[in-house]
Amino acid sequence: MEIVRQLSEHLWRQFVDQHPQGNLFHTPEMFQVFERVEGYRPEIWAATRNGNVLALLLPVQVTLKGGLLRFLTTRSVVYGSVLCAPGAEGQEALALLLRTYAQEIDGFPLFTELRNLADMSDLQPILTDCGFAYEAHLNYLVDLKRPLDDVMQSIGRRTRKNIRRGLRRGQVTIEEVSNLEQIALCYELLAKTYIQAQVPLADRSLFEAAFEVLDPKGMIKFLLARVGDTHVAVSVELVYKDVIYGWYGGMDREHSRYVPNELLMWHILRWGVENGYRVYDFGGAGKPDEEYGVRDFKAKFGGELVCYGRNIYTHAQMRLKLSKLGYIIYRTLFT
Repeated sequence: MEIVRQLSEHLWRQFVDQHPQGNLFHTPEMFQVFERVEGYRPEIWAATRNGNVLALLLPVQVTLKGGLLRFLTTRSVVYGSVLCAPGAEGQEALALLLRTYAQEIDGFPLFTELRNLADMSDLQPILTDCGFAYEAHLNYLVDLKRPLDDVMQSIGRRTRKNIRRGLRRGQVTIEEVSNLEQIALCYELLAKTYIQAQVPLADRSLFEAAFEVLDPKGMIKFLLARVGDTHVAVSVELVYKDVIYGWYGGMDREHSRYVPNELLMWHILRWGVENGYRVYDFGGAGKPDEEYGVRDFKAKFGGELVCYGRNIYTHAQMRLKLSKLGYIIYRTLFT
């Protein structure tokens, strides 16, 4: 068994496509997206034997500020978590892969975060034994393999009423982005939302790269909600296998009375049902012991609440403490 830092695209794609927990963030296409983004550096780590992939780790080093501050603002995120072949051989490969990664990691990340998109309970003993501590993190999954009326009825009563009223009045038009120039409009709406939430937003190059790489393959949908001639909300969805992943969303609060977010969400769920998708993944709903306004919105759509969690490996404890302190000071002084 050996640890490699390169893979043939054929073997890589085959392993992800055939694995029941393979998700969009494991794909070569998403790696290509991250390669184009300012401040992002994706890496391939894999365990192989006789040319077969047994375990896969795809960390992306994300740096918020360059220069000397990169030592305090760089983290590694494994957006789709780890993937390993079933059985003892796959688990052995995963353990070797994680230990090697922790010892030989490049750059200066504060920590590496595995974002689990599926139930990883059978692998948790390996993850924790390799130093990746578990943290509870929630998500909502909406079952799309049922009649559209059932999906509507599972939505909270008030939200359901708002959606039906919005559809009846017809003041909000949903349209799909069809050219790169419209990405700037999407980003403007996202930026407003993230500024209000006091949360950093990825560079615009992420969305431009995602459109250029994923849109031709039908792996992404940029949806805009418009009232008259004014675009008031955006939703970005990733699409892979039989799953739709909620990725980014934003709204101009001045137009919240038109409930564009709710109408966008209904449009997506309806599209998923009508096109044979199995589940809508809301992309996270925060920690269970912390207030999170976005979770309240997601909860209204009748999904199953799950807690697949995240696993964190801390590479630099002191730098991480300094980084957290600096972030608190920054938000206090400048937001």
